Amino acid sequence: MAEIVMATLILLGSLFCLAAGIGVLRLPDVLIRMHASTKAGTLGAGLVLSAVAVFFGDTGTITRAVSGILFLLLTAPVAAHMIGRAAFKAGVPLWKTKVDEGVIEKLRH
Repeated sequence: MAEIVMATLILLGSLFCLAAGIGVLRLPDVLIRMHASTKAGTLGAGLVLSAVAVFFGDTGTITRAVSGILFLLLTAPVAAHMIGRAAFKAGVPLWKTKVDEGVIEKLRH
């Protein structure tokens, strides 16, 4: 039973990491790429670390896996926010959408 759970977690984690990689390559601007890499990448890595905890099963490994997952969940949103803020303040061109340009200019200053 543990092998099935572990294989499922690894497969799902790998698919989320693949989706994050494809998103970074294919999406149009830095903010959307950042969103794809942080959301899907964090979930994928968390699932793979969960599979590691299931596979080894001892207290030390489970503690390290949970610590790694918590570290990812705490640092990825902060890093993404800082990268997005720096890109926005630096004036990196955004994907053309129906956003009011006046609002964007007010936010940049």
